Amino acid sequence: MRDRFSVWGTRPESVTLLVDGRRVPMERGADDWWRPVVGAGDPPLPDGEVDFGFLLDDDPTPRPDPRSRRQPDGPHGLSRTFDAAAFAWSDAAWTGRQLAGSVVYELHVGTFTPDGTLDAAIDRLDHLVGLGVDLVEVMPVNAFNGDHGWGYDGVAWFAVHEPYGGPAAYQRFVDACHARGLGVVQDVVYNHLGPSGNYLPLFGPYLASGDDDLWGDRINLDDDGSADVRRLVLDNARMWFTDFHVDALRLDAVHALGDDSRVHVLEEMAIETAALSAHLRRPLTLIAESDLNDARLVTPREAGGFGLNAQWSDDFHHAVHVALTGETSGYYADFAPLSALAKVCERGFFHDGTWSSFRGRQHGRPIDTERMPSWRLVVCNQNHDQVGNRARGDRLGHTLDDDQLVCAAMLTLLSPFTPMVFQGEEWAASAPFPFFTSHPEPELGAAVAEGRLSEFERMGWDRDLV
Repeated sequence: MRDRFSVWGTRPESVTLLVDGRRVPMERGADDWWRPVVGAGDPPLPDGEVDFGFLLDDDPTPRPDPRSRRQPDGPHGLSRTFDAAAFAWSDAAWTGRQLAGSVVYELHVGTFTPDGTLDAAIDRLDHLVGLGVDLVEVMPVNAFNGDHGWGYDGVAWFAVHEPYGGPAAYQRFVDACHARGLGVVQDVVYNHLGPSGNYLPLFGPYLASGDDDLWGDRINLDDDGSADVRRLVLDNARMWFTDFHVDALRLDAVHALGDDSRVHVLEEMAIETAALSAHLRRPLTLIAESDLNDARLVTPREAGGFGLNAQWSDDFHHAVHVALTGETSGYYADFAPLSALAKVCERGFFHDGTWSSFRGRQHGRPIDTERMPSWRLVVCNQNHDQVGNRARGDRLGHTLDDDQLVCAAMLTLLSPFTPMVFQGEEWAASAPFPFFTSHPEPELGAAVAEGRLSEFERMGWDRDLV
């Protein structure tokens, strides 16, 4: 049984709890969970909101809780307790939101309003209702290094980024969405941990052996000690559904989840989410972002699939983009014929076992369109990736005229798939949306910049002109 001050750790030989300025020894159980030991004559552990951390072996610097619910001073500081049950929800009548038939709107909290907070975003929700949006997809809000960023380099998965308002503000945001009939999709990242503020390896084998991902350290899902690491992932998914009442999770880059276990972590998540959905009596949805073009992700488990509910189709974006802009560099090259757009609209994927010149190999698997409902594919003509990963972060509005933009919207909204709109698209926003971070460490900023330039070169863009 885990209490709020216990921590899993196989690597340290000793762990001391530092709570409210007091040192409390901890004892290691057979399950490798360390629990505080309070002597008969010692005062009890403090109740209520309190800051705490863990002293590992002889290291004098306290480390944050791997399952920290708040990081008020950022990922390098002490953790702070948070009572999720203290919030007075007003959504008791909320019955959920099905993905089928819905329109999704993707937003980034930090740039959605001038204030860049969850509370400020609440004031814009009526605008989304007026647009006809059904589900609000929020880019990652887990705690990450620096004040500003996309959020995909998070290191404290259970904590809501403090500059956005922290966990209480997130509860207010979801509650406000539900009051307006809007469901919430939370974007989560389980394939890697960010490059700064990641102290999990000090506690146990959280990271996979081998080369790191471009974005950070890969997660150990199938090697020694992976059972508790998998539990961390699954418990985090459950937290968003239970403590924060979200309706769906968008699972970032699932193709980067290295897992050779008998039951893949995605399938295990699908099993647990389906059970939780039945218990809560409202639909809970898992949406995969994957570049594999593999319908097995959304194939029912009984038919040999993973049992997720939906996945993104980047091929739709690429086909629409090429048809309207004529751009054929990088991965756009294979989508030059207009027939590519027709195939995507009919079959869901363009690359369904076909040759990919960008990858230099065959790519994808065909979709059985007789069996798989088309709403299981989420499509768009712009999103954070496809805009932000361009060399200048330029939107379609920088290239297309109004009639062409209307055509892009029409193709997306009237497609047989689940349409998604990116923030600002509704008024052809001209502000670019480039990838950005605010790492305090200069060397990290330089490394990110160099990595981005290398990515741009692969797409055929001249790094000297970026």
